[in-house]
Amino acid sequence: MADTPDQLEQATIPDELRALIDNRNWKELARRRSAWPDIDVAAPEMFDVLMDVEKRDRVLLFRALPRDLAAELLSWLDSETADRLLLELSDPETRAVLAELDPDDRVSLLEELPATATKRLMSLLSPEDRAEARLILGYPEDSVGRLMDPDYVAVRPDWDMARVLEQVRSFGRESAAVSVIYVTDEAGVLIDALPLQRFVVSPADRIVRDIMDDTYVSVAATDDREEAVRVMQRYDQITLPVVDSGRVLIGIVTFDDVMDVAEQETTEDFHRGAAVTPLRRNYWDYSPYLLIRSRIGWLVALVFVHLLSAGVLSAFEHIMAQYVVLTFFIPLVIATGGNSGIQSATMIIRSISTGEVELSQWFKAVLKETVAGLGIGVLLGLLGFVLGVILGRGPEIGLQVGAIVAFTLLTIIVATNLFSVVLPFVLTKLNLDPALASGPFITSVVDVAGLMIYFAWAGVFLL
Repeated sequence: MADTPDQLEQATIPDELRALIDNRNWKELARRRSAWPDIDVAAPEMFDVLMDVEKRDRVLLFRALPRDLAAELLSWLDSETADRLLLELSDPETRAVLAELDPDDRVSLLEELPATATKRLMSLLSPEDRAEARLILGYPEDSVGRLMDPDYVAVRPDWDMARVLEQVRSFGRESAAVSVIYVTDEAGVLIDALPLQRFVVSPADRIVRDIMDDTYVSVAATDDREEAVRVMQRYDQITLPVVDSGRVLIGIVTFDDVMDVAEQETTEDFHRGAAVTPLRRNYWDYSPYLLIRSRIGWLVALVFVHLLSAGVLSAFEHIMAQYVVLTFFIPLVIATGGNSGIQSATMIIRSISTGEVELSQWFKAVLKETVAGLGIGVLLGLLGFVLGVILGRGPEIGLQVGAIVAFTLLTIIVATNLFSVVLPFVLTKLNLDPALASGPFITSVVDVAGLMIYFAWAGVFLL
């Protein structure tokens, strides 16, 4: 299908802007403010342009942008870049950009900037925006309240459709999402949440109460922000109403905010699963020193765990000296046990994080993983027996080595599966991230346990 004129104009905007930027023609760039396409179209491309220019030219480009586009880009910048940019802007320029920011993006910016920058920005906010920011900042750091946008469209159950649409026209411009209209009583208590389409297609004299269905879902402002992710995914919502302890509607959470949270939580789980302190900013914002700090703590702790492995090897040194062939299979049994444990832990951690498995279902999960571990252990044990016989150097010792490897694999796989499924439940019960139970931690523990199991079976068959 051929491009429409609008599509063609949008497609050529980045090249035109780059030409103006290359020529440092800021006046012409500012003159073209009215020619910009919709912010949703322009923002992603413009963000790339902004980050590609020289740092000394970035503020000049930023000043030439439409205020709403500048505000959107500001909310995407990392804290260090945003801080440098805001320092270069005058107070009136900063005030104009802040006024265009959504309340939740404004609060996110205030959270991330240094204290001196935050103090300056707070002083530039209007009294209404300042009170709004303080209200949101009053909620716990990782709560839904920190994500919510206090601007929404609310109506009363006894209003007719004509009055509802007038309310939408009056307050919809300030709201981050007008696709859902919220019904509240005189005290502001949430009664229902209905799609805008239902109001639009209803006769003008029909009453809101007549089209209510009482099927809405909501989240509390004090809920963990991951709860908003789970609820939105489970019920396939694009916005969620946020209520206080008295069920009073105080804001909404939108799909884009929840997706940001999901990305952050996934990133944190990846980092914790690799025994790395989660990075809060872009990778390139971290110096080698900060990267060392984020990793060294776990690595030092794991060194001491591995010292236990050295102790186990030392304790069974006499067996290894007498039966050197046993050393050939140490990497096999240890790695297999660790891999099985990581598989089990990954599945359970993911299921707990998504809400598929509840804390109360721990015994059922343990039983299921134990049965799975027995099945895997038997199959790999048979394979280990065959390998032990073939590589055991002689028919008599080969049978013994095969039996040792087989029983070790069976035991260690069942044990690591059991440990890997129980530990995430324990961490969840202690209000800790279950992702801590994956990766290097599992493999380090399995190294120690696996060696003990291996040499215990060696003692049974050889001594």
